[in-house]
Amino acid sequence: MARFPIFGGDVSRRIAEADSVAVIGLGRFGRSLALELMAKGTDVLGIDADEEIVQALNGVLTQVVRADSTKEEALRQLAVDEFDRVVVAIGDDISASILTCSVLLGMGVPVIWAKALDDRHGLILEQLGVQHVIYPEKDMGKRVAHLVRGAALDYIEVDPGYALVKASAPAVLLGKRLGDTGLRHAYGVTIAAFKRDDQGWTNADADTVLAAGDKILVVGPTSSAENFAQLR
Repeated sequence: MARFPIFGGDVSRRIAEADSVAVIGLGRFGRSLALELMAKGTDVLGIDADEEIVQALNGVLTQVVRADSTKEEALRQLAVDEFDRVVVAIGDDISASILTCSVLLGMGVPVIWAKALDDRHGLILEQLGVQHVIYPEKDMGKRVAHLVRGAALDYIEVDPGYALVKASAPAVLLGKRLGDTGLRHAYGVTIAAFKRDDQGWTNADADTVLAAGDKILVVGPTSSAENFAQLR
C-alpha cells in the first residue's frame, strides 16, 4: 500500500479515489478502527487536533493530518468532501463531534458513521441526519454482559432483539439430523453454521448431524438464542 506525505489536499484526493475512508478523531476507538481498516487493505486519511497523536501515526496510516474538523475550509482543503465514507470518532468532545458531523452533512458526504458518547448525543446525531450512529462502549458492555451471564462463547446483536450467538452444541441435538429436531418450533432459533475440531466453519442445513464438541452459530431472537446457548 502506498504511503504519502503528511500534508496535502492533492494526496487526500488521490486517497479518496481509491478504496478509502476518512477517520476523524484518532483516540482509542478511532485509532483502532483506522489500523484495522489499513490491515484489511483500505486506505485511511486520519484527522486529529492533537499533534502528538498525528505524529505517532505518521507513516502508519496512508495519510494523517492535524486539523480542526469543525472548520469546513480545513476539511475541504483535505478533500474530505470527495470521500464517500467518513467516520467521526471524536472521543470526548460532544460539541466538536456534532459540529463536525454538521459540516460533513453540509458538504454532502454520502455516508457518515459517528461515535456517540451517550443516548442523548446519539439522538442529536440522528436528528442531524447521520446515517450510522455507533455506541462502542455501550455495545461492548452489552456484549460482555451477555457473555458473563450465560454459556455463550460469543455474542453479536444483529439488530435490537435479534442476535447471533456462538455456543457449544447441546446434547439434545447430537447424533440427529437438524431437520428432524424440530429446532425452530421448539426453541425459536436456527443453526446457521457449525465448526468441528480444527476445521473451518461449515454452513448447516437439514441434513447436518452434530457431534460432541462441535461449536455452533445460533441465530434468532436474543432471548431465545441465549436460552438455547445455555442448554447442555
